[in-house]
Amino acid sequence: MEHRRLGRLGSENSVLIFGGAALAEATEEDSDTAIQQALDAGVDHFDTAADYGDSELQYGRWMPEIRDRIFLSTKTGLREKDAAKRQIHDSLERLRVDNVDLLQLHAVGDLEDLDRATGPAGSLEAAIEAKEEGLVGGIGITGHGNEAPATHLEALRRYPFETVLTPWNYILSTDEGYRADYEALVEEIRRQDAGLMIIKTISRRNWTEGDATGDQRYTTWYEPFDQQEYIDAAVSWVLSYDEVTGLAMVGDVTLVPMMLDAENRRMSREEAEQILSRAPDYSSPFISMPF
Repeated sequence: MEHRRLGRLGSENSVLIFGGAALAEATEEDSDTAIQQALDAGVDHFDTAADYGDSELQYGRWMPEIRDRIFLSTKTGLREKDAAKRQIHDSLERLRVDNVDLLQLHAVGDLEDLDRATGPAGSLEAAIEAKEEGLVGGIGITGHGNEAPATHLEALRRYPFETVLTPWNYILSTDEGYRADYEALVEEIRRQDAGLMIIKTISRRNWTEGDATGDQRYTTWYEPFDQQEYIDAAVSWVLSYDEVTGLAMVGDVTLVPMMLDAENRRMSREEAEQILSRAPDYSSPFISMPF
């Protein structure tokens, strides 16, 4: 498993990041299987969030065994300082740890939301206090949607976040405006030496109307690629960008092995684009979001 430096935090982490969203609805047995598969493959960055169901509790069972050999991150999705502070402490308790390596302000996808998080008595103040108290090692920001890269660029102008987690994949890159926003974000990330992590790598499209009524095959809110050829290409494409320090794995335990395999079968960006350009029904997941 390739490792890359997570910006000025200095940690050398696996390029695949185990995403706790995959455990939100998983059984204890399935969660344990997926975590063990990731560990066996060399994954040493484990990310989760307070609102990913029981994922922090699932991680917590493993912490006595693995905490000293992984990079651990979680998120708060709350925007008010006092509420976020309580949630941070609750997360540490559920995770059964004294601290995490990274705390991220979760799902900040537009300027209005950024204003709430970074304004007076916002959740950023709670994160800064937690860092000063040694409860978190670094502070990051994440977000979904078409406005995410531009919003995260503005976030970096307001506060020197150590990491950014933003959407990027081949189909998003074909949108001229989105690509320009992403490139502007990358320029500032390089200037600040922040770590850049990616989400929605293997997103294929929104679920169709029929899927949304009960035929969804996976626990993700978007329909992911589930053919190995396309997963290989999607992972290779994102990791071909050297500014990317890692990508969050898919939020469904059944697809974890396919993403682990994809990291071992890397191809050139050009070959990946050839494959992805002929993928059927490939579109942005942000046309319609359920939140």
